Amino acid sequence: MGPQRFEMLVGLYGDERMAQILSEEALILSWLRFETALAGAQAQLGIIDPEHAAAIEEAARPANIDTARLWEETRNVGYPILPLVRQIDRALPERHRGHAHYGATTQDVMDSGLAVQLNEAAGRFDELLAAFGAALVTLAETHADTVIAGRTHALQAVPTTFGAKIAVYLGELARHRDRLAAARTRVAAVSLFGAGGTSAAYGEQAGEIRRRVAESLGLRSTDVPWHVARDSLAEFGTVCAFLSATCARFAREVVDLSRTEIAEVSEAAGHLRGASSTMPQKANPIESEAVIGMAATAGALASALYRTMEAGHERAAGEWQAEWQVLPQLIALAAGSLRTSASIAEGLQVFPDAMRHNLRADGGLVMAEAYMMRLAPIIGRERAHDLVYLAARRCRESGLPLAEAVRAELPPEAADAIDGELSPEGYVGRPHGTVAAALAMWRGEN
Repeated sequence: MGPQRFEMLVGLYGDERMAQILSEEALILSWLRFETALAGAQAQLGIIDPEHAAAIEEAARPANIDTARLWEETRNVGYPILPLVRQIDRALPERHRGHAHYGATTQDVMDSGLAVQLNEAAGRFDELLAAFGAALVTLAETHADTVIAGRTHALQAVPTTFGAKIAVYLGELARHRDRLAAARTRVAAVSLFGAGGTSAAYGEQAGEIRRRVAESLGLRSTDVPWHVARDSLAEFGTVCAFLSATCARFAREVVDLSRTEIAEVSEAAGHLRGASSTMPQKANPIESEAVIGMAATAGALASALYRTMEAGHERAAGEWQAEWQVLPQLIALAAGSLRTSASIAEGLQVFPDAMRHNLRADGGLVMAEAYMMRLAPIIGRERAHDLVYLAARRCRESGLPLAEAVRAELPPEAADAIDGELSPEGYVGRPHGTVAAALAMWRGEN
């Protein structure tokens, strides 16, 4: 196949186990497993002699496949299964030749092999999700009471806690895990329907052959052909993009909170970690940047999945080939995003003192809603809003503390409503409830 392109982003931050699942060796092995399973099922049903099936199993091994020749001939044929089957046939003793790939079509082999790979990829995603989720659980529990400024439109809004903030990510991951499980069930299906989806070449026992091949490959059987129905594959790829996007949202949070002017969190420290070649003071959020880069790429790639669903008649004419490029990349990017996000979360440095200090930024106006809600039962919400709005403007103009500015605006009937400065710790809602609910979601308890 010639020199292989080095993909630096996934090469540096991808997941090694997922790379193995998507490797050339695993791809070819999935096709060989199909041919072995097909011959075995046909032998069990008396369609071919059991000795032929045993010989095919022995011949359909990676050691018998000349990969350089396979890809050279594939370029000429357009698809790899004809040259693969010819190599299997050549590896057979003369008396057993001509019985491999009996009744199958190229897409049966490639789609079933893909289903095997996607099933394994989903299993690896489960492991990566579990690692990221476990790290988030630790952060949420540890910092359920760590007060931080909640921000809307990038500006301080109201106080919250860092644990409650993390709980939102955990809930999102729990939903993605459900989506992945559903997509896995649909995508891990055998394809065994012959040239035009009719199963005619498999004969009267087509359904039973299909069932047995599916069982051998660890897939589910189906009686509805899906050569051109690619919605399940598009769903799986979309879940990959979802996973990457959530990882990017977490990584973006880390980048933003790591800013010099905020400095509330930081990625793990280490000698020259995130260093600049020219600015000695730099410790850049390198893992977060990698996740954002992988997710941006995954989001762009995912749009191609809708084109793959446009395949016409009973066989695609180019749409299928798009999958060959897009799906493995989406899977690799999602796996890298999850693995790297887990690393970020596990090593994250959290600085509660900086969080408390930043609550005083802008004169402590992060408490404006709290003062408004204190006054609302007495003078009405709208009047309270206007009063605190005016007080906030005066704070910015004069530098007065918000409590003092509010007291200066109080009408007689509310003169005793504000008798001191309200504390951010007293206006964070129910962070433990939020964390507990997220943990229950993650643990499948609700």
